[in-house]
Amino acid sequence: MRETVSFRDYHQNIIERVTTRLEGSIPASWHIPSSLREAMLYSLMAGGKRMRPLLVMAACEAMEGNEDAALDAACAVEMVHTYSLIHDDLPAMDNDDYRRGKLTNHKVFGEAAAILAGDALLTHAFYLVAQLSGTYGIPADKVVEITLDLSELSGPKGMVGGQAADMEGEQGLTELSQLEYIHLHKTSDLIMFSLLAGGRIAGADAARLEALRIFGRKIGLAFQIQDDILDIVGDETKLGKKTQSDIKQEKVTYPYFIGLEASKKEVERLTEEAKSAISKAGFTNPARLLEIADYLMNRDH
Repeated sequence: MRETVSFRDYHQNIIERVTTRLEGSIPASWHIPSSLREAMLYSLMAGGKRMRPLLVMAACEAMEGNEDAALDAACAVEMVHTYSLIHDDLPAMDNDDYRRGKLTNHKVFGEAAAILAGDALLTHAFYLVAQLSGTYGIPADKVVEITLDLSELSGPKGMVGGQAADMEGEQGLTELSQLEYIHLHKTSDLIMFSLLAGGRIAGADAARLEALRIFGRKIGLAFQIQDDILDIVGDETKLGKKTQSDIKQEKVTYPYFIGLEASKKEVERLTEEAKSAISKAGFTNPARLLEIADYLMNRDH
C-alpha cells in the first residue's frame, strides 16, 4: 500500500487487518474461563477507528519496517486502549452506559467481570510485545525498549496518571495547565507509544524517534481538544454516545477555558506543528503520518 491508495481505503485496510489479528490474538488452545474470554472479546471487537494501531502501522511504514511485527504491536496497544475504556466506563469512574453505540462492558457482564476483562487485556498486551523478538526477529534490545515505553506511557506516569488526575479534577479545575496535563497523559501518551513502537520496530534512529514523540504529543493533545469540541457540537449518531455529557457532568474542558473558536484554532496549531516535526525528520515514507494528522483534525466522530 502506497500513496496511490486513498487514505480512507488505507485506513479501512488497517482496521480490517488489525481486527482479523485481534480475533486470533488470544490463543484458542489456552484454557480461559469462557466468561472472561467473552468479556474481553466483547469490547476488543466492538469496532472503532483503531487509531492507535493505525499510528503503529504508519510509523513503521514511514521507515519501511516489518509490518507483521508492527501488526502485533498494534494489537497490543489496542488491548491497552480497550482496557482503559472498559475501566473508564465503570460506575466508579465515568459511569457510562454506552460505548461505540453498544452497551458498555459492565452493563453486559457486570462490574467484576468488566474489571477482570480489563486486567486481562492489559496483561496480554505485554505478552504480545514480549514475543516480537522470537516470532519476528525484532532485536531483543528493541523489544525491551518497546516494553519500557509501554510501561511508562500506560502506567502511573502516563495514561493511568492522567486518568487519576482527571478524577481529581472533577472536584474543580482552576487552571488550563491542569487540563493540559490530563489530556497529555490520559490521551497523548498512548498515542506517543503507538508511534514509538512502530518506529522502534522499523529501526528509527534517535532523531526520528524524537520527531515521533513530538508528533504524538501534539496530535494527542489536538485529538482530545477535538473530543472536547465534539462533545458540544458533534452528532450523537456518529459519535455513538451522548453529547453534552461534559456539560451535564460539569467537567471542565478546553472550550470552557478558552472558548469554542479558540479551541478549534488550537487544534489547527498543534496539528501543523506535529506535521512539521515529521516533515523535517527525513522519514523514507512519511505521507501516511501526515494524512493521519489531517484526518484527526477534521474528524467529526
